Amino acid sequence: MRDLAEQHAHHSILRERILEHWLVGEIMRRLWMAGRTDIEVLRSEFDRGGYDLLLDLGGAVRHVQLKASRKAGTTAEVTVSLELARRPSGCVIWVVVADDLRLDHFRWFGGAPGEPLGDIAELKFAKQTRANVLGVKAEKPNFRRLPASLFARLDDVDDLLDRLFSTAWRDRPEPKTVAGD
Repeated sequence: MRDLAEQHAHHSILRERILEHWLVGEIMRRLWMAGRTDIEVLRSEFDRGGYDLLLDLGGAVRHVQLKASRKAGTTAEVTVSLELARRPSGCVIWVVVADDLRLDHFRWFGGAPGEPLGDIAELKFAKQTRANVLGVKAEKPNFRRLPASLFARLDDVDDLLDRLFSTAWRDRPEPKTVAGD
């Protein structure tokens, strides 16, 4: 069997899917425990719009780009589409895990609910992952590199929910009634 570092590198897309499912499940579990059942989770088939998930909690909508890395890894930045900055309440959640995929912490980049992501247009251009025939990796004009230093550290899912929806997620909404109920 490969060592875990190699497994992370060779199966990074699988790792990201595992972490996405875990994160969505954990967010929904925490909301359930807080009495909140008014959550909707929509998944983008591809991230042309700059986001992987759309989370809607009682009408508060967040467009979320997910990133993942190993705690022991050397990832110092992530690539983000300018399209995410055009979305209302766009944000980046960077999940940092141990080799066994247990959460170590989150990194957060984004504004408060209802606020835009922030101006990332002035950051460095991202580069293509593959070089052309001349060995040159071209710039990707619609993508920027966000260094880890721009992210806030969050220790758990409750801290993450506070950033996503402020502390309003902790308040139970009034039940909606329909005429005839």
